[in-house]
Formats: sequence, C-alpha cells, structure tokens
Amino acid sequence: MKGKLLQRLRIVGLCEGTSTLLLFFIAMPLKYLLGKPLAVSVVGAIHGGLFLLYCAVLWHTMTVNKRPIKWAAKYFIAALVPFGPFVVDGSLKREMAELPDDD
Repeated sequence: MKGKLLQRLRIVGLCEGTSTLLLFFIAMPLKYLLGKPLAVSVVGAIHGGLFLLYCAVLWHTMTVNKRPIKWAAKYFIAALVPFGPFVVDGSLKREMAELPDDD
C-alpha cells in the first residue's frame, strides 16, 4: 500500500508539474503575445484541478504512510515552483526503492 501511494503521488506530481509548464510556457505566451486568452482559461483550470488533486494525494500519502508534516512540506513547496515536482521526483523514487518487496 505504501509503495502504491508513493507511486500515485509521483504520477500526480509529474502531471501537475507538466501542467504548470504548459501554463507558463504555452498558454500564457498565447494569451499575452497572440491575444488568445482561452488557452489560459483551459490550461489554468486543468492545472488548478491537478494542484488540488496533488494536495489531496499528498495529504493522504502522508497520513497513511505516517510521515511527518516536514516531509509533506517539502513536496508541497516543490509543487509551488516550476520544475519543482521533477526535482523531488528522485527522492520519491528512492523512498519507493527502500520499501520492503512485500509492500
């Protein structure tokens, strides 16, 4: 169960991180350079939903895996920074590798 939760957190984190990059580097230039505000509306809504999902999955993973709030704060702060979820993904991978095989 612990490994599955960490894997879910990784996947949602990578999706959330990708949506941040799409918002900043595709949708916002479309809005401000080409006058296409719909791109920000659509990608922004998707990003917002993924961010809320990430927060929920992070909280669930923290409580079920009995992790301290400091552990969750690291991943929460990473979600606020562009490229952050990609940077902390390696530590989630390492944590998954350290789990017993029967998990």
